[in-house]
This record gives sequence, structure tokens and C-alpha cells, in this order.
Amino acid sequence: MSVGASDTAFYLLGAILGLCAGALDVKIGDLLLTALFVAAATMLLGALRPEKPWRWTLEVAAFVPVLHLLAYLFLTQKADRAHIYESFLGFVTGIAGAYGGALGRRGLNELFGRNGT
Repeated sequence: MSVGASDTAFYLLGAILGLCAGALDVKIGDLLLTALFVAAATMLLGALRPEKPWRWTLEVAAFVPVLHLLAYLFLTQKADRAHIYESFLGFVTGIAGAYGGALGRRGLNELFGRNGT
């Protein structure tokens, strides 16, 4: 599977949004705020590129536990076990956001008669 030149910018945007979500969770530590940010980010990416929306969840939500690990290793920020497990819950809201954005984009395309995605 090759990444087209047009998708590269969207993968970069997804990585930036994922880093923001991870930093938000590490710095503030509020699970609800992080979950809402992941849902909004994946909804945006799902609306912009509605084909295979699951990839946006993997890209954005994966940065939250990764940044927890990096904060533990380099910033010596210790998180309790429950908070580490909760950081994986971004995948749940990410799936809802990505598929909701893709469905919304396809619905708008049907309503306004656009053939392409």
C-alpha cells in the first residue's frame, strides 16, 4: 500500500493532532477532555478523507499512550496504572469520531449531488 502525495499532508495533520492529544493528556490529565479532542480530531480527518476512516483512529489515538511512555522515560512523570490504561480509551472515541466524520461527508455528498469523495 503506497501513500499518495495527496494523503501525506493528511497523515502529517493526523500526527500533529495526535501529538496534541497526547500532550493534552500528559499535561492536564483529564480523560474526558482528551477523549473529546481525539473524537474531534478523528472526525475532522474522517470528513476530509472518508475512505478507510479506521486509519485516523490508529494514527491519532496511538500518540496518547506513546506520549505517556515518553513522559515517563524522559520527564520522569509518573502516572498511576489506571491512568495508563485509560489512555487507551481514546481508541473508542476515535472510532466514533472517524466513522462519524466519514458518514457525514458521504451524507453531504449525497445531499448535494457530488460524485467524488
